[in-house]
Amino acid sequence: MSIYVGNLSYEVTQDDLNEVFAEYGTVKRVQLPTDRETGKVRGFGFVEMETEAEEASAIEALDGAEWMGRDLKVNKAKPKEDRGSSGSNRGGYGGGGRRNRY
Repeated sequence: MSIYVGNLSYEVTQDDLNEVFAEYGTVKRVQLPTDRETGKVRGFGFVEMETEAEEASAIEALDGAEWMGRDLKVNKAKPKEDRGSSGSNRGGYGGGGRRNRY
């Protein structure tokens, strides 16, 4: 399982996050998604810890904590939702395209 970390400073690095979370156990992986156009950090990230107990400890300690001038949002990451195929459930527009007028 993974930890979601939100409301991050745009100046944060993977090393910064690793350092903070390492206080609560072994950090296996840190991900900081970046904007496709600018390459800048998007203000959230994911941290994977060695055990669920370490994750729980980090979440409890860091959720709401101020860090780098921001109040962190820290919780268990939710599984990525499948957005489905394009064209599914488009607000009731169904069927044959044109309407026949008589």
